[in-house]
Amino acid sequence: MTRSDLVDQLAEQFSQLGHKDTEFSVKAMLDAMSDALARGHRIEIRGFGSFCINRRPPRMGRNPRSGEQVLIPERLVPHFKPGKALREGVDTTLNELPANAEEPA
Repeated sequence: MTRSDLVDQLAEQFSQLGHKDTEFSVKAMLDAMSDALARGHRIEIRGFGSFCINRRPPRMGRNPRSGEQVLIPERLVPHFKPGKALREGVDTTLNELPANAEEPA
């Protein structure tokens, strides 16, 4: 699902909101979440999951072209941990699909 798919689905579900209002709401929510993570805050959405920042320590890597060793510096990366309800819901839904069903793209 893309951002525009989410906007379209919410606009259909909440017909009292216009498409532009729905688009603005989704953008405002995602911007607020991005800002909170950029400031180092943790985001917890009960029943869905939590977002936090993880530290990736520096490590040695290899340049694929030359084979030369390269130091990869420390990074701070966003991390999502699904909540119990989401994990169980996904597991239940995927287990109910027929074995020959195609995987979603």
